[in-house]
Amino acid sequence: MHTAGTFTFESTEDAREQYETVGPAAQTVVREVAKAMAFDREEYGERVTGDVVETARDALFASLLEVRVGSREEYEEWRDAYDGDVTEVGHESVDRVVWHAGPEGDAVAATFQREEDAAIATLRRQAFGRIYRDLVAQS
Repeated sequence: MHTAGTFTFESTEDAREQYETVGPAAQTVVREVAKAMAFDREEYGERVTGDVVETARDALFASLLEVRVGSREEYEEWRDAYDGDVTEVGHESVDRVVWHAGPEGDAVAATFQREEDAAIATLRRQAFGRIYRDLVAQS
């Protein structure tokens, strides 16, 4: 078993604080991408909205979530010890699992066979949507 990513949270407040800290980075990324796409001032003002920057912040936050990657047996051992709800997607006969536990007793997991990077990316998006979107919106 191994982990990938950096963000893991002990509390909802920790998650909200970290979400806020990625805001300036998201703004910088959007600005630099718009510059690389040769947006002039007018086009930038029309196309780069608050929703665009918020989407970039959501994606950046999700992409940094720490996830565990392991065998079905390692996952089952973790799940048996976990005192919370787990939403699992995929097929139960698949050998590998990626999972993330949020700060309020909710976790998500996804099974995969070969494409670890794709499974991690998918799980992070699911973790954001199922666990963090509402938590960070309340800040």
